[in-house]
Amino acid sequence: MGGASWSGHGWNGQWIALKGGTIPVIEPATGAELARVGLANAADVRASAVQAAKAQENWAAKPFLERAAIFRRAAAAVERRTKELTEWIVRETGAIPPKAMFEVVSVINHLYEAAAMLTQPRGLVLPADGSVVSLARRVPHGVVGIISPFNFPFLLSSRSLAPALATGNAVVLKPDPRTPVSGGIMHALIFEEAGLPEGVLHVLPGDAEAGEALVTDPDVAMISFTGSTAVGRRVGELAGRNLKKVALELGGKNSLIILNDADLDAAVSNGSWASWLHQGQICMSAGRHLVHEKVADEYVARMAKKAKNLPVGNPHTGQVALGPLITDKQTERVSRIVRDSIDAGARLHAGGTADGRFFPATVIDKVTPSMPAFREEIFGPVVSVTTFANDDEAVQLANDTEYGLSAGILTASIARGKRIADRLRVGLVHVNDQTVNDDGFMPMGGRGASGNGSRHGGPANWDEFTQWQWLTYRDEPPPYPL
Repeated sequence: MGGASWSGHGWNGQWIALKGGTIPVIEPATGAELARVGLANAADVRASAVQAAKAQENWAAKPFLERAAIFRRAAAAVERRTKELTEWIVRETGAIPPKAMFEVVSVINHLYEAAAMLTQPRGLVLPADGSVVSLARRVPHGVVGIISPFNFPFLLSSRSLAPALATGNAVVLKPDPRTPVSGGIMHALIFEEAGLPEGVLHVLPGDAEAGEALVTDPDVAMISFTGSTAVGRRVGELAGRNLKKVALELGGKNSLIILNDADLDAAVSNGSWASWLHQGQICMSAGRHLVHEKVADEYVARMAKKAKNLPVGNPHTGQVALGPLITDKQTERVSRIVRDSIDAGARLHAGGTADGRFFPATVIDKVTPSMPAFREEIFGPVVSVTTFANDDEAVQLANDTEYGLSAGILTASIARGKRIADRLRVGLVHVNDQTVNDDGFMPMGGRGASGNGSRHGGPANWDEFTQWQWLTYRDEPPPYPL
């Protein structure tokens, strides 16, 4: 990606110094400084929001085929730069290369999908009498503020950015300050190359000050937030107070349910992916493995054996299955949840002890609903096993949480799996698959503490990033009796 042009800067259509100063971009595996970017403060956010509002009208009026071509050029730019983009994601997020490649491919898909949105119908002809023409049409909000997280920064910024732009909005993007290059700088470089008009996209790495300024800014009409439930509650509160539309995609305490008729080889494969992919730092990760008591001992033994054979280390320099957790603070949190659960009676079978930011694949069982491993979102590579005796108990355990994002059910009977799926209070559920699924073409989102019912992806993008406007017109005004 180079770096000379953007080092120490943010983006408003040009690379600019930000009033908050600069921050280092730290490689979690080594602690090395990879680069520096600008740090936005509230004044930077205000200036960008004003500029974005001015640029938005011309962007929305630009011929739709010209806008579609920009997204296709952006997709081509990502394809050309796949190697360097992948390397940035590996180094900045601690991801293994296949996970980084998944992000890059997903962003390419988002961009082509955004181009396709420009040729889709965007309204309805409503019933009307006489010469009246009555239409319902979708119009952009204006300026959309996007706050994206550290775990899949390239993908999760793109998931909101591409459809928000495609539907005619301007965007102010605040990537997580731990992953500002993957989460924001990359997108500015790509859209600059693709010819996006100046002022339509702003990239402002920042902390809580910039985030609150974005949520409360009078020129920002909608907020799309992906991150923790704790911060999401604050975002939702501020957005509600300012009467803004807000899309919240938050945390999860997701259950992978393994029935007594499940293929255990498949169950171990699915369970490993669901809890250990990207060190468990995924909102859809399986935070609970609910396993039928008749197969639980064998399942735990197989998972523990697999865990002990998964190498952990720097994904940039070695062939590993698990890289580092994002920060020391997160490592301490995972360690505390595992330790407190073991102190409360859970049994450790593999892993459990961090080496710096490197946390090995971990397996604990005998986990009960009163333990932290059952209650809290871990966001670490921990398989936490709780047993059940029948399908009703499995449903009860799965629903015993304030979260409601994802679930997976492994069974030899699709009908049995479907009956369980019908009773789970989640936004995503998969029969004979695990919990971590996202293709960008379906409505993604959760319920309860996992979100406010908003959805990203596929047809849901029109619902989130536009609003309905009723338009009528007639030959001449009607006479009224009053």
